[in-house]
Amino acid sequence: MKPVLAETAKAAWEREVLEPTLKKAPERSGPFTTISGRPIERLYTADDIAELDQAKDVANPGEFPYTRGIHPTGYRGKLWTMRQFAGFGTPEETNERYKQLLAAGGTGLSVAFDLPTLMGRDPDHPLSLGEVGKCGVSIVSLADMERLFDGITLADITTSMTINSPAPMIFAMYLVVAERQGADWQTLSGTIQNDILKEFIAQKEYIFPPRPSMKLITDIFQFCAKEVPRWNTISVSGYHIREAGSTSLQELAFTLRDGIEYVQWGIDAGLDVDEFVPRISFFFNAHSDFFEEIAKYRAARKIWARVMRDRFGAKDERSLKLRFHTQTAGVSLTAQQPYNNVVRTALQALSAVLGGTNSLHTNSLDEALALPTTEAATLALRTQQVIAHESGVTNVVDPLGGSYFIERLTLDMEEGAYKYFDAIDRMGGMVAAIEQGFPQREIAEASYRFQQAFEKKDKIMVGVNAYVDPNEPPFPILYIDDQAADQQLARLAELKRTRNNAAVSRALVTLQEAARSGANTMYPLLDCVRAYATVGEMCDALREVWGEYEEVPSI
Repeated sequence: MKPVLAETAKAAWEREVLEPTLKKAPERSGPFTTISGRPIERLYTADDIAELDQAKDVANPGEFPYTRGIHPTGYRGKLWTMRQFAGFGTPEETNERYKQLLAAGGTGLSVAFDLPTLMGRDPDHPLSLGEVGKCGVSIVSLADMERLFDGITLADITTSMTINSPAPMIFAMYLVVAERQGADWQTLSGTIQNDILKEFIAQKEYIFPPRPSMKLITDIFQFCAKEVPRWNTISVSGYHIREAGSTSLQELAFTLRDGIEYVQWGIDAGLDVDEFVPRISFFFNAHSDFFEEIAKYRAARKIWARVMRDRFGAKDERSLKLRFHTQTAGVSLTAQQPYNNVVRTALQALSAVLGGTNSLHTNSLDEALALPTTEAATLALRTQQVIAHESGVTNVVDPLGGSYFIERLTLDMEEGAYKYFDAIDRMGGMVAAIEQGFPQREIAEASYRFQQAFEKKDKIMVGVNAYVDPNEPPFPILYIDDQAADQQLARLAELKRTRNNAAVSRALVTLQEAARSGANTMYPLLDCVRAYATVGEMCDALREVWGEYEEVPSI
């Protein structure tokens, strides 16, 4: 005879309270899901987190596994870094924007590069035509990096640079500028994105094949462990994975599994786990589903701490503490009714803060139309400042911790991520999974499912597929003309005329020799930069050694 199970409190509520109510007033039609398609119950109670071990799974802020935050005092100790992403036109134009943002109260710089720079091409390359300075700042040589930070003391500011395939070249330029300013590399701090795996998965701005690309990254790990110990050597980015159409869970799982891959490659290169992991940071998207995003950040800290301890045997507490930057969701911005984007961005930023972000960029209202104007960028910064100083949410560490809903979502995120880890491990790791097209297919399918929900209006975007205004007036935007390209082309020609071209050639040959021999490439890259070799020349030298990657479509 089976034992009779006692009715749970939730089941009793459903029988005694909910059912009579539904008979009188049915619920509105669903589906009730997160933006990622995760089904959501109408009510969460203690019954939904019965398996949760408070001490083991949640703990308190500053305690393993850091679900509630890595700092015991949260934002009572220090606010997040307000790091506004900016870059356009010439280095001088971007330098002026940086000074405006710093004067407005920004606390960190974040560099956006144009497409030729991101792809390792100089302005005079045929593929650069029409792209120079358009979607970011054009950086060709050390001279441009000096112009970009003219009047800005690098020893006194932290800088994040969103660059991946040419990350070692751009980083070398930054270091030489700091060197010439008299800064001590041992105390210099900032972040280089340097995340090539997410390029193969999502953004597609790659140059070299996966395995030599990973070698460049481990070279930076080794170099910084010795020369620039306070520098964040990589910002493992889920942002672009999410922008490509992934679910929140896929963003979490693929980003953390990318991080695991980098750790394994660093160990295989001969580094001790606690020698370089403390300088690994992360970069997440803050999308529109408020609670799902908060759960994602909490689960990320918890998973990383456990993986670093149990999988890699990390002993240093800094290796266990996941630090992350957040940017509000660019893909959620709409060209229609752009002022709605102010509301979207504010809610997304608030979710990042409630999730415990360490730094934050808030998108501008006009970014679905063009690069942001000064006024729009300032308003985006003001959004962070209002949250920080007027909302009251910074007074409490993890204010949503203990919520039945948040804790259930956090557990679900964790369980789903581990399932993805197991699948990728069976394939041989993330590089092998990318070569087989696994994460790319998963994201494509998720993106397709969301588009179907959007077209059926199961998911509403205000002003786009509902509440449309057919008489919208035109919106003023920032226009980048071709003067920046003309100026950069002229400067490049003058650089090649006046520099010591023989020294450049010798430095590039030394770089190729290092690439062929397996030596660390950062040291010859610094010599190339000091000789005023261009980004394109350095990347081309390595293209000759390693080739250029072409993705094979997977079916």
